[in-house]
Amino acid sequence: MKSIKDFNVKDKKVLVRCDFNVPLDENGGILDDFRILAALPTIKYLLSNKAKVILMSHLDPENTGFVKPNFTLTVVAKRLSKLLNTNVIKTKDCLGQDVEEKINKLKGGEIVLLENLRFHLGEVNNITEFAKKLSRLGEIYINEAFSVCHRLHASIDLVPKYLPHGMGFLLEKEIKNLDKILENPKKPMVAIIGGKKVDTKVKFIDNISKIADFVIISGLIKKEIVEKKIKFQNVDKIIGPIDNLESPDISKKTIEMFKEKILKAKTIVWNGPFGKFEDEQFKNGTLQIAKAIIESNAFCVVGGGETIEFLEKEGMLDKFSHVSTGGGAMLAYLSGEKLPGLKALE
Repeated sequence: MKSIKDFNVKDKKVLVRCDFNVPLDENGGILDDFRILAALPTIKYLLSNKAKVILMSHLDPENTGFVKPNFTLTVVAKRLSKLLNTNVIKTKDCLGQDVEEKINKLKGGEIVLLENLRFHLGEVNNITEFAKKLSRLGEIYINEAFSVCHRLHASIDLVPKYLPHGMGFLLEKEIKNLDKILENPKKPMVAIIGGKKVDTKVKFIDNISKIADFVIISGLIKKEIVEKKIKFQNVDKIIGPIDNLESPDISKKTIEMFKEKILKAKTIVWNGPFGKFEDEQFKNGTLQIAKAIIESNAFCVVGGGETIEFLEKEGMLDKFSHVSTGGGAMLAYLSGEKLPGLKALE
């Protein structure tokens, strides 16, 4: 796979697929700009090398095929303008005459942000004609959206077919750090899987248990495994809470058992909180897991929206070796799946 540095981008129209799907408050303000910040090194590199930068993204996972005024990317353009200390031009749509006119006026070192891709059905339905129209806006395609690389969407899967393509710095960093988990990780290795919805995590638990020494799971996941009679290849490595699987927090006894494994680890991967972490009185289990990981000094990759939200709130985010922008994409990659977005770049 080519990297952004393999291209001469000066005065070239560079189409960059980012993920600016940020959480918004009830007034439409950005609650957390973690994903915007993660894309800045690539954007700054392109601007400093006098590329004509065209950013594209979606906002709101439920939005498919029609305009929702509450999910316009205008708020993202404003935040980007502030962070980059430059004017980020925002288009009214992601295709059409207005878009083409704005792009044609761009000079090297200038930047435009296209409107929400998911206002068009062509994006989520992976329609060829939509992808072709998007590709005509640029001369080089850069994927900087690891968190949606597991989606068969036009801007991820099809646009690279029509343009010279490569990875942005963030995508490259994600793969490099996740490969440290999959390829000869330092032992002992512990995988920690919280949250619920075991169906989305079965493949990951099975694959990671081949590599990890222990797989720690939440009470709700353990409960689902028992109820659905799910079988795993390395069941002896899988550890869940000792008691009270539906409890809003994990017990002291369980915390001690988990900590004993975590503190000895040299490599850790963590996705998903434990219990009702959003409630102050039930956050102790998740907090103790986070503290034990930091204390272990292990190489640790953490991902998943809720986990990141929790760590950011507790002021711990910078204590982890790598914070992945992807929850589902991270699990899919570590499950051994070939992600459409990465396949398209080969």
